[in-house]
Amino acid sequence: QVQLVESGGGSVQAGGSLRLSCAASGFSLDYYNIAWFRQAPGKEREGVSCISPSDDSAVYVDSVKGRFTISRDSTQNIVYLQMNSLKPGDTAVYDCVAASTVQGTCRTTLLGYVTNYRGQGTQVTVSS
Repeated sequence: QVQLVESGGGSVQAGGSLRLSCAASGFSLDYYNIAWFRQAPGKEREGVSCISPSDDSAVYVDSVKGRFTISRDSTQNIVYLQMNSLKPGDTAVYDCVAASTVQGTCRTTLLGYVTNYRGQGTQVTVSS
């Protein structure tokens, strides 16, 4: 069964950290750009970060640069999003997306142009 499953969400105070995981089954992440998106209540869904399998290069939205780090473990077929210095504005449902490298880049993936697989999401709540 082809699926993406997120985990690691939770509730933390501002300044805290969380590590989200995006585990793939039924396909290899080696052929997909993997992106994290988030959607806060009443706001549009936003691309947060993406990692390319070719060279593990990463792209981040400006609001998380220097605080979030995306990484990939190809042996475990998992992508992580390490989130540090969390702010209340980071509160959202976070989901991961796999987009074929044949169909686009990390930048086009973060714009939502390509989505091959998408997980159900995990809630992140940051309190002040």
